[in-house]
Formats: sequence, C-alpha cells, structure tokens
Amino acid sequence: MNRNTTNRYFRLFREVIYQKQQKDKTQFFGEVELDEAYFGAKRLRGVNMPQKRGRGTWKQPVFGVFERDGRVYTELVPDAKKDTLRKVILGKIALESTLLTDGWRGYNRLLHIGYNKHFRIDKSKSFSNRHGVHINGIESFWRFTKRRLAKFNGVKSTFELHLKECEWRWRKSTCQMEKELWQLLLEN
Repeated sequence: MNRNTTNRYFRLFREVIYQKQQKDKTQFFGEVELDEAYFGAKRLRGVNMPQKRGRGTWKQPVFGVFERDGRVYTELVPDAKKDTLRKVILGKIALESTLLTDGWRGYNRLLHIGYNKHFRIDKSKSFSNRHGVHINGIESFWRFTKRRLAKFNGVKSTFELHLKECEWRWRKSTCQMEKELWQLLLEN
C-alpha cells in the first residue's frame, strides 16, 4: 500500500476519533487531576533566542483534566491564565469533585467559585504527599502523549487530531482500541 494511502486512512481514523471525543459532554466526577503542558519544538528555526521551558515560551499550551482511574480530557488553550483555565474547569468538572493541582497561580481561588475540595502539591519539593495528593496520573498522560507525538517529528497542522487520538488511546489495550475503532467507523 502506498504511503499516501496509508496516511489518508490514518487521518480518517483520527477525524472519527476526534469527533467522538468532542461529542462527549459528560462532566468529570470524583478525584480530578488538573495540569497544563506545553508542546512544540525546542527551538525555532532561524530564531536566535535563549531556550525556556513551560510558561512564557512560544510553545502551544494544552490544558488537561484527568479523572482518576478514568478518562482524560485535553483542550488547546491560548494561555494558562486563571480566566482561561476556569472556563474549562467550570465546563468539564462537577462542583462536587475533588480537585488536585500543582502550585500554579492559575488554580488560585477555585474554592471561591464553588469547588469544595482543592488540594495542591508543590512539585519543587515532592511529587506526592502522605495524604494521597499527587498529579501523577495527568503527568503520566503528558509523558505518554509527548513520547507518542515525538515519533511523528512534528504534527503542526494535525496537532489537535493527534492530541484527541492520544486522549482516546490512553490506557486501552490494542484489542479494545480495535473494537472501538471498528464501531466508530461503522457508525459514520
């Protein structure tokens, strides 16, 4: 099979998966981990500037929501500011949920907007505490996604499709993914 034909099929698969993930409007309940990640090249070609990591760079910020022992939701955001993150949080997470975040100031005052429980972890000191507060689940998802996307050597035009595919693939066996993909294709 020609490489272009294979790429066309995989793009079709990713578009079907993207549509399925976007249709899922159910809210997240229980213990929910929140984090932001930044995707992009280490440096821009032709631009001579110091390399930075994370916030304050030209990389694409992505906000992630991870329901413990459950699903993942990702969304491209223009920045990681408080107002931007709150819109996503209020839209995707039930008010009864327990929020687990890192120390980023964008998560300040979530208790004031209706969330009863919000626990933070200072990642500069440790990645968890003895009370079970950690965000290792969403961090593991980011590691999985970045490792998977690195295989493609850049996916600028189809980044959102690949991101939703990673969200769909997370913690699924090959058999489970195959069955779900066949069902999705038959529905469309």
